[in-house]
Amino acid sequence: MKKLAAVMAAAVMCISALAGCGSKAEDAAPTEGTAAAENESAAEAAPEEAPAEAEAGDGQDAGSGNEEEAGAAGSGNEEEAGAAGEAGVTEALADGVLNVGTNAEFPPFEYVGDDGEPDGFDIALIKAIGEKLGVEVQVDNMEFASLVSSIGSKIDVSIAGMTVTEERQKTVDFSDAYYEAVQFVVAPADTAIASAEDLKGKAIGVQLGTTGDFIAEEIEGATVSQYNKAVDAVNDLINGRLDCVIIDKNPALVFQARFEGKVTAIDGAQFDFEAENYAIALPKGDTALAGQINTALKELKEDGTFDALVAEYIEGSDE
Repeated sequence: MKKLAAVMAAAVMCISALAGCGSKAEDAAPTEGTAAAENESAAEAAPEEAPAEAEAGDGQDAGSGNEEEAGAAGSGNEEEAGAAGEAGVTEALADGVLNVGTNAEFPPFEYVGDDGEPDGFDIALIKAIGEKLGVEVQVDNMEFASLVSSIGSKIDVSIAGMTVTEERQKTVDFSDAYYEAVQFVVAPADTAIASAEDLKGKAIGVQLGTTGDFIAEEIEGATVSQYNKAVDAVNDLINGRLDCVIIDKNPALVFQARFEGKVTAIDGAQFDFEAENYAIALPKGDTALAGQINTALKELKEDGTFDALVAEYIEGSDE
């Protein structure tokens, strides 16, 4: 009986052991199944990760695209210039200050105000641009002829009723044009000058480095006198030292009003002068700065600020 009991007890233990092994096997099976499922999920997820890497690659390509857009900004395209400005960084604004050069002898675009500081349409415009960019604007009154050569060293940009020319574009870049103008001829009130032919052989006054200066140099037989200040040329005209002065339309009209009865401003169309565009001169190759300034300029035109400045300084100017 004892032997039989021992045999039965051993049998029970084996059955229990087998049951225990069965439980472990069942517990392990789901674990293996879960791992397999996770591996399958990972395998399914892997193709999803590949497009993510492709998107990163697109981002790098997009960066190259931004560089192309930045390059296009130098050509004056507003939308691409804006994109370049947002994407790029310019050292010119790193210190939070935009240093601007002007020549405050060109009313109503720039002149010395009652407080002794430069004022005028251009000055108000560049300050409005500075507000859009979130930087302080400091204006330096300089000789016009030295403005272009000072960009990138003494000053960051220049705004001075400056015409975009091929010659200047060899040294600096320009913003989008903000004003179209034409040269006028200022002459004595009783002048007989009325055409390009009448300018030949005349004593002509111009402001040094301006479009009027370039035009006068091409006039046959003309004796050209260059001045740092346009008003000095007009004073010499009034005093009989010159036959006429070639200068931009708006300053010409200002001088006609200031010296009423002494001089007259004659439309440049009578002399076949072509229209020209004013723009802000910028450091060569700084497409980020060009983009930011072009974007600010566009916004000022869209929100009415630009037209308000024109009305205040140009259309209503009696400087």
